[in-house]
Amino acid sequence: MSLLQISSFAAGEWIAPGEGARTIASAITGNPLASAGNSALDVAAMLDHARVTGGPALRAMTFHDRARMLKALAQALTARKQELYDISFDTGATQSDHLIDIDGGIGTMFVFASKGRREMPDGHVYLDGEVEQLSRNGTFLGQHVCTPLHGVAVHINAFNFPVWGMLEKLAPTLLAGVPAIVKPATNSCYVTELAVRIMLEADILPKGALQLVSGGIGDMLDRLGAQDVVSFTGSADTALKLRSNPHLLRNSVRFVAEQDSLNASILGPDAEPGTPEFDLFVKEVSREMTAKAGQKCTAIRRIIAPEARVEAVLDALKARLAKVVIGDPRREETRMGALVSNGQKADVLEKADILAQEAERVFGNPESFEVQGADAEKGAFVPPMLFHCADPDTAERVHDTEAFGPVSTVMGYRDLDHAIAIANRGGGSLVTSVITHDPSVARDVVMGAGAWLGRIYINNRDSMKESTGHGSPLPHMVHGGPGRAGGGEELGGVRGVKHYMQRTAVQGSPEMLSQIGGTWIPGAKEIEGPAHPFTRKFGELSIGETIYTDPREVTLDDIEHFAHFTGDTFYAHMDDDAAKRNPFFPGRVAHGYLLLSFAAGLFVEPNEGPVLANTGLDGLRFMKPVSAGDSIKVRLTVKKKTPRTDEYGEVRWHVTLTNQDADKVAEYELLTMNAY
Repeated sequence: MSLLQISSFAAGEWIAPGEGARTIASAITGNPLASAGNSALDVAAMLDHARVTGGPALRAMTFHDRARMLKALAQALTARKQELYDISFDTGATQSDHLIDIDGGIGTMFVFASKGRREMPDGHVYLDGEVEQLSRNGTFLGQHVCTPLHGVAVHINAFNFPVWGMLEKLAPTLLAGVPAIVKPATNSCYVTELAVRIMLEADILPKGALQLVSGGIGDMLDRLGAQDVVSFTGSADTALKLRSNPHLLRNSVRFVAEQDSLNASILGPDAEPGTPEFDLFVKEVSREMTAKAGQKCTAIRRIIAPEARVEAVLDALKARLAKVVIGDPRREETRMGALVSNGQKADVLEKADILAQEAERVFGNPESFEVQGADAEKGAFVPPMLFHCADPDTAERVHDTEAFGPVSTVMGYRDLDHAIAIANRGGGSLVTSVITHDPSVARDVVMGAGAWLGRIYINNRDSMKESTGHGSPLPHMVHGGPGRAGGGEELGGVRGVKHYMQRTAVQGSPEMLSQIGGTWIPGAKEIEGPAHPFTRKFGELSIGETIYTDPREVTLDDIEHFAHFTGDTFYAHMDDDAAKRNPFFPGRVAHGYLLLSFAAGLFVEPNEGPVLANTGLDGLRFMKPVSAGDSIKVRLTVKKKTPRTDEYGEVRWHVTLTNQDADKVAEYELLTMNAY
């Protein structure tokens, strides 16, 4: 059978394997499967193509344009994901593993598409935080903004997730407006290449937005500059080598790393055998050991249980692991497939031998185990291997050696402080889980171990039916960790997008900041529209469009009627003497919500029109009490516009209530949905 020819996509052209190509073997059979690599790639041309062609095209798009692009890419991948399933089996992955890698990657892209539409503006500048008043009268302000970098993102990915590993970096990069050059690990690059082909054939991306290196990147890192980003996933040793590149250091090139992680799972002292928490703990550990044959950066490597329950945990885990069917991942019966390569198999066995210096192997003999439908010698198969470390305090290698396969070590703790200390000896991890029904246990772990962790996963009988699992990084939440884990935060919603943007402090007048950020700021220019703004469609409204209402007097009868009608007879509204004893009030005052109701009556256009619904208000503040006899009037200004669907968009209105002396009495932001 002829080998698959795995190409690179460089400067707009597919480049077949050439000089320096490497042969990739099937993880199942050990037979040659594909050829990849070409040391003659013109990396300078690739970088130039990204910076000159891809970058400007992406930056010309708004965040919402890019979000729609991500959704379309995810839909294109969804339509052809069976092709990705079929080719992924040779990486050793089962169908269940495909759901983690392929479906998980596509799902991540969908989430970033949604977040781009929901949480980012339909513009080119992302506002990071609130406006800072830098002068007494508010004529000089400050605002942090984020804009896309003018360089290229180089993604160096690991072998274990050839689709998810690419898409979880690509989605925030493209949403930021930065082109990417993807370099997957060679052992599984044939899956990544197919995913890239699917996206490019969908004809959705601008030219230069996405390129692929199947093989080595040559001297690409030596050609990067201050506007570029390197995002790496892999071993700590490789990360250190890349991060220490003098050129990267000299030019302050951003380097995002996700590397080795000795993740832990702690069984709470309350979780006795027979409780839902104990059974959940065993289930989670077993799943994390065997999913992707343990080749997950978030897999549980250290199992931390109360000393009195170590034997029960060992017995339960051995019984569960004994039921795991190892074999050809294409078989429905198979529950654990192969490692990605025989080279990886050798590495895992070597690391297991290191662990055996301090821990006893109590389950899983790599010299004798059963493989269904495949040759255990030729394929990259190993059994789940469970170790027991009797003295985690004097041990060292169990806390610094990651066997990147189905290998984990059980160790006992005396009390919760001891459990936390053991977990922290991992030197910084992506995730630690706590299985407990006691909130005080969860809180103590967060306080004691949080500084060493990127994520803490807490589960019990209340959340177990809907929880996503110890080993599932979610695009909404931070994925990364301090110390040994690399110090990065690849995900985390918009946090992940900010890796590819520059945060800049912009200072100036309200008008300048309003124009830059596309959001009206008090003190900026106000526009008088041709008609009441509630009669104008979403697309007709302008930022800064303002109306001032006539005043309305607030009477004592108004206050009393509102009190009795609503049942809000709080003493500040009904008892003058009691109200005067309150340091906030001069006597009886109007209800704050009465003022809001009067404000709506002052500015609302009652007839049917483009305003479809009032969806809420934000930032409400009452600034000065209103007494009977005072009058109020309203300033209503279009602050911000955000498209939501093809039929309507969200309008954010800045609302200010003032009294007869022009003093502010209330301020808030009103949200409406307006038809196009």
